[in-house]
Amino acid sequence: MTSIGQWEMAQTCSKLESHDVVVGIDVSKDHLDAAQYPSGDLIQTSNDTKGLRTLLRWIGRQHAVHVVFEATGPFHRQLESHLAKAGIPFSRINPRHARKFAEATGKLAKTDQVDAMMLARMGALLEPRTSTICNELQSALQELAAGRRNLTRDRTALLNRQQNLQLSLLKRLTRYRLRQIEAQIAAIDQAISELISTDESLSRKHAILVSIPGIGEAGCDADR
Repeated sequence: MTSIGQWEMAQTCSKLESHDVVVGIDVSKDHLDAAQYPSGDLIQTSNDTKGLRTLLRWIGRQHAVHVVFEATGPFHRQLESHLAKAGIPFSRINPRHARKFAEATGKLAKTDQVDAMMLARMGALLEPRTSTICNELQSALQELAAGRRNLTRDRTALLNRQQNLQLSLLKRLTRYRLRQIEAQIAAIDQAISELISTDESLSRKHAILVSIPGIGEAGCDADR
């Protein structure tokens, strides 16, 4: 008699095998590793204009209907731009979700080719929603937001370490670095406000958010 676990595996395999071709791409600063599901075909190209042209020709030969890759800040933007121009649908995946999928399927080995194949399988099984390319304003806001998150994490770590410092020199240096971080966060907040003010739709949404009790301007500091 077939166990529940075997039945679930059979259902999963059936869905994967019946799905159209999916290409997973592991994106790094210098390289793009792509894997096709279900054939398992692989290719590596440079993450530049020449490499992207080679990759698009390869994707065309695979007759892929969907491309899946992780969001990697500035490193994936040229890729998604080329995919959009070529009319190839793609899904930009949150790295945290990709990692959870890898853990759930037991694919924890960390190589670029394994990651690419894992993303292809994830796309075939979960059929993620097609993403749209960010415009320049959205990309700039995302980059500023990421920089702000990094600074707030640094601030939290410093505040935690500060409680255990004994030497006056280290205390003084920590206070100095905290002041630097506060100034840098303020500069980013100013840049974000200026960018938002250039877009009427974003300005309206921002005005609504900051008017909500409990959010307001202080909502930007919720990650402290």
